[in-house]
Amino acid sequence: MARESFEDEEVADYLNNYFVAIKVDKEERPDIDSVYMSVCQNITGGGGWPLTIFMLPDQKPFFAGTYYPKRSRYQMPGLLDLLETVQEKWETEREDLIRTGEGIADSLKHEMNQEDLKDNVSKALIKKAARSLINHFDKDYGGFGGAPKFPAPHNLMFLLRAAYHEKNKEALKAVEKTLDSMYRGGIFDHIGYGFSRYSTDSMWLVPHFEKMLYDNGLLILTYLEAYQVTKKEHYRQIAEMTMEYVLRELTHEDGGFYCGQDADSEGVEGKYYVFTPDEIMDLLGKEEGKYFNEYFDITPKGNFEGKSIPNRIHAGNLNEKSVSSGQVFGSASAEGLENERILRLRKTVLEYRTNRTRLHKDDKILTSWNGIMIAAFAKAYQILREERYLQAARKADQFLQEHLSREDYLLVYYRDGKAIGHGHIDDYSFYSWALIGLYEATLDIHYLERAIRYTNVLVRKFFDPLHGGFYLYAEDAEKLIHRPKELYDGAIPSGNSVAAYVLLRLASYTGSLDLAKTADKQMKYIANCIGDYPSACCFSLMAMMQLIYPTKELVCILPEESEMKEVRKLFSDHFLPDVAVLVKTKGNQEQLSKFAEFTKDYKINSGGQSYYLCENHACRAPVHEMKELEKLLIQTD
Repeated sequence: MARESFEDEEVADYLNNYFVAIKVDKEERPDIDSVYMSVCQNITGGGGWPLTIFMLPDQKPFFAGTYYPKRSRYQMPGLLDLLETVQEKWETEREDLIRTGEGIADSLKHEMNQEDLKDNVSKALIKKAARSLINHFDKDYGGFGGAPKFPAPHNLMFLLRAAYHEKNKEALKAVEKTLDSMYRGGIFDHIGYGFSRYSTDSMWLVPHFEKMLYDNGLLILTYLEAYQVTKKEHYRQIAEMTMEYVLRELTHEDGGFYCGQDADSEGVEGKYYVFTPDEIMDLLGKEEGKYFNEYFDITPKGNFEGKSIPNRIHAGNLNEKSVSSGQVFGSASAEGLENERILRLRKTVLEYRTNRTRLHKDDKILTSWNGIMIAAFAKAYQILREERYLQAARKADQFLQEHLSREDYLLVYYRDGKAIGHGHIDDYSFYSWALIGLYEATLDIHYLERAIRYTNVLVRKFFDPLHGGFYLYAEDAEKLIHRPKELYDGAIPSGNSVAAYVLLRLASYTGSLDLAKTADKQMKYIANCIGDYPSACCFSLMAMMQLIYPTKELVCILPEESEMKEVRKLFSDHFLPDVAVLVKTKGNQEQLSKFAEFTKDYKINSGGQSYYLCENHACRAPVHEMKELEKLLIQTD
């Protein structure tokens, strides 16, 4: 629409003569996008981008739609025709347009605001969501429902926890099948790594080739957790491949992460990613080229507009044996030197592809999406214990501190030396999640202290203390015709769901009654809203699991800082989503007591380490050996 209409002189002249034309950056102003997308959905029954709104000078909309060509065609109204009609009605039927705008604005205010929140938090919601996902699970190719298929990593993370808490083998099977199938398909870039936004078919073969930071961050988290749960080596390696892509293509030299890469090259979607067999053989030679083509299903017929998207669908199940990092997985015959061969050839093809055509990079650095990727790299360090991942997370965190925060207040995005926008719910909730992730990876309480500070700002500026729920924009931000609360997960979890998770996690760490009360009201608000369709709010359900299932608080008293290594290894080796751990040492005890006052009662002595484990507000006698602690924490079938 930008090319067809907004850059067209005839359209521009008409717009400038009769209208005030405003183009909104959805990522800079998600609050505006949310309000008017709701308008479009209410008026038309659907939505999407581009989003086209006609409104009055006081922001009240009277017409909404999505894409319009310049001129009418195929029973689709053209933008110029629409502009002329609106202009005519403005001159002849202005009062009708004003009444329409006022009616639409009034209708937005009737969202669910219950004076008395019922306590509908229950295990039934969690079981209902898991059952719904499993019922829609594609047993042949993984994922849920038909084409187009989106990764929806937060749904998979929820099912991993359902498998953990409920011993639900079907849930774990659905996660593994989906993760394996996504890797084999063309949605994963087998030449340069990283995942595209979604698949246009049920097999994960043909993607919409755009790569987004948030998808890759959430998928890194999911593959890492799947590795921790199953101990299957290929999940670790797929996560490492994806992180290699992010570090190579989406990382600012000072540490922040860019938004993503476009699907188009030279105006053609997918051109950057596809090959012909002859092209590969000209590059690699006949023998090596034939091998590479067979390995990645690059054929004369092709699988995308006469060319081939490299994929491993034809290879069958992934080989789950341990191989060195960075190798490709396939049948057992592809083990060993053959994998080394592919790795060598793939580097050559990647270099060729990079020079053949170029991709446009969206080089904005968004606070919210960076929160997701920082959480992913922190999780990678927690599980894999490789310093480069911690360095990436810390460097990005430092970037946000230097460029996108003003004391405890956050901005929206950074580009070309400028930071813009007042932070929204996603900025505060996702960044707090990232800081909790950094704490859990390092056990450095400075991260926990900062997470508490930003969460307190989130509660103060965004929370509705009367009805529960967090508003999309802050109380002191620009006022729109509606102040929405977004609850349902989309491509990323909703800010409300992440806020609930953060509140409950921090309440466990600190023992704060204020945080616990806010978390309780937030969970009641969520439970009241999602009862009909809980599987659309899986990240909220991940938060709810912290209330439904017995959680454990672990306080480790360590006379020496060096003893912290054993505690970190425990959380590296085992999937323990229900455990919150605090470590008290001589070096941090004073600072720790400021926000976790109950830790004053745990005394450090020279007799060695002590581990205090509490569950459901009851504490066991301390144990003093890591093996004893593991027996208490690790589930056995």
